[in-house]
Amino acid sequence: MLETAALLAGSGWAAGLNLYLATLMLGIAGRLGWGDVPQVLTRTDVMIVAGVLFAIEFAVDKIPFLDNVWDAIHTFVRPIGAGALGAVVAGDASSIGAAAGAIVAGLLALDAHGAKATTRVVANTSPEPFSNIGLSLVEDAGVALLVALALANPTLALIVVGVLVVAAAALTMWLFRLARRNWRKVRRWFAGV
Repeated sequence: MLETAALLAGSGWAAGLNLYLATLMLGIAGRLGWGDVPQVLTRTDVMIVAGVLFAIEFAVDKIPFLDNVWDAIHTFVRPIGAGALGAVVAGDASSIGAAAGAIVAGLLALDAHGAKATTRVVANTSPEPFSNIGLSLVEDAGVALLVALALANPTLALIVVGVLVVAAAALTMWLFRLARRNWRKVRRWFAGV
């Protein structure tokens, strides 16, 4: 039960940053016998699709403003995909547990995605591309570490996810206010021109 909850929480939150890497990591872990991962995630076709989509996101995530478009599209994709992952991880699709798993994973992904998307909007106000590249690499490393932690130490993973949820919500609210303030300055500057 604890292992399932940790895998659900860890992969759900990680999917909010990068759904395809989280899915691929689960498939690899299942193939290598590192944890009790649902068989469907270890299928070759699922892993190939996740790998190709991860490669695309890996490239797009490094390009200023294109990453914002990608994130806007994935505002719907990541929570829904995380919900599907949650339902698979939670078990039998006809049970209430699968529905609860889908909802929890989707909400966790939405929390992580909100922090990622607002961070990227603020990062794109910087004229250099290195902040995007750095953020993207840190996010990908975080996804890999969180999925690995969920498999290796469920109790610690649940604690980490709890901290990340609170931190992401606070960061999202702060960055949203900052971005809104900056957009007002830009509008005033254009109005004065």
